[in-house]
Amino acid sequence: MSEADYVAIGGFVALFVLLGLRVPIGIAMGLIGTCGFGLLTSPNAALSILAQAPIATLTNYSLTLIPFFIVMGVFATNSGMSKEIFAAGQAWFGSFRGGAALSTIGACAGFAAISGSSVATAATMSKVALPEMRRFDYPDRVSSGVVAAGGTLGILIPPSAVLAVYGFITEQDIGKLFIAGIVPGLLAVVMYMATVRIYYGRSLPKGDPFDLRRALASLRGIWAVFLLFLAVMGSIYLGIASPTDAAGIGAVLTAIIGLARRRLRLSTVFSSVVEALYTSAAIYSVLIGAMLFSYFLAITQTPQKITGILIGFDVGAYGTLALILCFFLLMGAIFDAMAMVILLVPIVFPVIVQLGFDPLWFGVIVVMTVELALITPPIGMNVFVLNSVNRDIGLPTIFKGVLPFVITDLLRLILMIVLPALVLFLPGTIK
Repeated sequence: MSEADYVAIGGFVALFVLLGLRVPIGIAMGLIGTCGFGLLTSPNAALSILAQAPIATLTNYSLTLIPFFIVMGVFATNSGMSKEIFAAGQAWFGSFRGGAALSTIGACAGFAAISGSSVATAATMSKVALPEMRRFDYPDRVSSGVVAAGGTLGILIPPSAVLAVYGFITEQDIGKLFIAGIVPGLLAVVMYMATVRIYYGRSLPKGDPFDLRRALASLRGIWAVFLLFLAVMGSIYLGIASPTDAAGIGAVLTAIIGLARRRLRLSTVFSSVVEALYTSAAIYSVLIGAMLFSYFLAITQTPQKITGILIGFDVGAYGTLALILCFFLLMGAIFDAMAMVILLVPIVFPVIVQLGFDPLWFGVIVVMTVELALITPPIGMNVFVLNSVNRDIGLPTIFKGVLPFVITDLLRLILMIVLPALVLFLPGTIK
């Protein structure tokens, strides 16, 4: 092995040691990337990239959509849109057996369309939906499992911060990635609802009797959600605005709607922006660390060497894809969704390109795999988020509740792999 190989192996070992010591991933990646690059070049070269990477990341126009979407989600939460979405779901689905669970999944999908975050969706809906399901005497296993699984829709249904970062890393059209996530996202909602009906069957109680007048009246409360989704995704699909421009439009429009409906005050707008800044800063710290680490990967030629190793297994294109996706699932025990994509995609993406897979399709497949990792034992990020918000529900209870949805996610992932047209059809209609 060459000197670069030894430095690369040592760098990855040191990275996992730092992560085991609970060093933030952005700092760990930045430190290893800078030191590793310096060892193979010179201290001056390492200091040069250390000075350039933060500025290049913070001034990248494409990435500014991330704070805009975060602000949009915070405004939506603080103006009570999540409660209105759930109320509308209850009005339409509540009369069925398991209606509160069906409403929760629908509400998770609606909130995902204006937040772009899985953790935010799970945390928000746990406060809104869990009390309602408890009112109808749902077992904690069922109610917590539904919320944890429904929360994963936050990173698939566009706009998605994780898809945006994937597009940045792989230099793919972020707008087309968002459009590619629509059909898989809708299919996820349908399959989750089917899981509730098939798996739990008649064991769940009915909600309030169906009232058409009440159901129609509930739509008045969610017009803002439809308007925001159409404004953002419609402008991207029609080519009226770039994803970044659309994100800015969505953030401003959410604030205007909240203020006009008297759900937001100027003081709330300020606190919402501050809250969004904290979240954005955390994401940008990981992105800066990832850029520094990418220099280390480039100089050690790690992606090219891993490509050669994986293809050398000679298990075929889909066999290699299966190995990559299994690796993502294993890493789900260590990293959150964003960190997984930032760390692993630069390493495995050259393999995907060489095997001839479509980059847009692979982006959606990666996000779906990350979704699965968020609720897969022994460490599922959404499960821990739900447990932290609801300390009276134990981790084993939540894991039992998400098991049927893990099976559903696996089936959906296989379906998307077998039928890539489900992902690529809509992006193909964009000129």
